[in-house]
Amino acid sequence: MYGTLVTLLVIDALFMIVLVLLQSGKSAGLSGAISGGAEQLFGKQKARGVDAFLHRATIITGVLFFIFTFALGYLVQG
Repeated sequence: MYGTLVTLLVIDALFMIVLVLLQSGKSAGLSGAISGGAEQLFGKQKARGVDAFLHRATIITGVLFFIFTFALGYLVQG
């Protein structure tokens, strides 16, 4: 049981890292000012569905991370 929880925790952590890195930034600062015109020209609306999916998936993996961590802590303590 311990090995299974550790494996699930590591897989979940790696998946969460990938999801966070795939998300787009908020376009703040100088880079946002430069790319802002390009986003209006080519349309940022198409990526909203992908961004929403990545956001929801990140929340789910975060919740799973806490559940696995608490279960592992309970298992090790008891």
